[in-house]
Amino acid sequence: MADMDEEMSENNFPLQQDLTCPVCQGIFTDPVLLPCSHSFCRECLQRSWNFSKRCPVCREPCEEAQAISNLALRNASESFLRQNNRRPAQALTGDLVCNLHLKPLELYCEKDEEPLCVECVALHNTHKLWPTKEGTAICKNELGYKVQIFEKKVDSYKKMVKKFTNAVGYVKHQAGEAERTIKAEFERLRQVLYAEETRRLDELATEERDKINNIEGLIEETKAGIVKLKEFIDCLKKEMGNEDLSLLQNFHDLKKKTQWTERDPDFLSDSLLNMGKHVGGLSYNIWKDMKAHVKYYPVLLDPNSASPWLSLTPDLTSVKESSERMTVPENRERFDPCVFVLGSDGYASGKHKWDIIIGDNPKWILGVCKESVIRKKKFTLSSSRGVWAIGLSKGVYSAFTSERTEIAVPQCPERIRIKLNIEKGEVSFWDGGREKHLVTLTHKFEERLFPIFGPGLYPTPMVLAPGKIALHTS
Repeated sequence: MADMDEEMSENNFPLQQDLTCPVCQGIFTDPVLLPCSHSFCRECLQRSWNFSKRCPVCREPCEEAQAISNLALRNASESFLRQNNRRPAQALTGDLVCNLHLKPLELYCEKDEEPLCVECVALHNTHKLWPTKEGTAICKNELGYKVQIFEKKVDSYKKMVKKFTNAVGYVKHQAGEAERTIKAEFERLRQVLYAEETRRLDELATEERDKINNIEGLIEETKAGIVKLKEFIDCLKKEMGNEDLSLLQNFHDLKKKTQWTERDPDFLSDSLLNMGKHVGGLSYNIWKDMKAHVKYYPVLLDPNSASPWLSLTPDLTSVKESSERMTVPENRERFDPCVFVLGSDGYASGKHKWDIIIGDNPKWILGVCKESVIRKKKFTLSSSRGVWAIGLSKGVYSAFTSERTEIAVPQCPERIRIKLNIEKGEVSFWDGGREKHLVTLTHKFEERLFPIFGPGLYPTPMVLAPGKIALHTS
């Protein structure tokens, strides 16, 4: 400030005092006026209000809304600065002194986490204060702790980058598997269509040949009739050229000789091709015949939910234990460590039915579960956990209710049928081979439900049974 004072003329010094903020001791910047008639830089006043809602000079209570812009003082301050080519003193003081008291920052407030001068102690008399050196050590310790946390996060993020990178490779693997399956299925269907096309073309060629042979036979018969008729004509014309008495003598024999008894040529019935059979509704008939070569499954498995210890067939209709843990992404949908897999589609309404062939598997679990069922840790199966299922373990059939209930099953079923009626809040289990009801579980379902399959760690596969295909026309 001394250098600046030397640059000031003595005539300007009183004016400088009038234009100096009592808080920052610099020329006013955006000054505001309080009801007590004192003016301050707007920023200085706001900083002061962080500690006390009083005027920094006379200590009169005041509210923020009472401070109004002092336009005349602002214009005078800006004119003074322009005239003397100076910046506000506040910009020159920097951050090394207290903005409120312009005293060195020698203390640190642990609660407010800011440096203070000795004059600020009264404003922080209930706070714990430290010398700046010790305050710096406290801050460094805390920041060092944050550094450790962030370094651990960096390591965690690097691991996630590796997992995401592996997931990219897995998605490419999935795409390759799907492409091969799609191509194989389309090739199979193309072969079926080609065989169907060949059969239909053979039938068409056979009928064409038969129809043409029949018509050509009629042509030959008709041509033979023409030859015979011409012979009659020539004979009659010749006799008609004889003398009258000779014509009269031969008339009776000639008439009898040239009598025509043959049937006149005409098309036989069904002489033409049966176009309705060959091309009528062709696409529908082909599609209908394809039914024998297509299987429909009410439920398919979701490989993205399958435990790493389960192996699924490419068509997603069978699951069994994997001989080793599969290398798969740790996505949120996947069960791990529990050994389950879900159906690919969930149900929020309606009636649904599907059969599962369990064969002689000694341990299994089947049923439905809510979409939010636990995936990443072990849990007890029960309706209270959002799973409505039955299972076999150690020769005992059980329903997984809140308290596990044993089911009396006279004959071991090889096929389990599950019927889900969401509106009625029922999921029932049947011996699908014998059409025998096993048990029905009830609940007011309020969340989307998914079929759940637990084949156990056994090599016997759990196979989804295809449903019946029915065509309805009207």
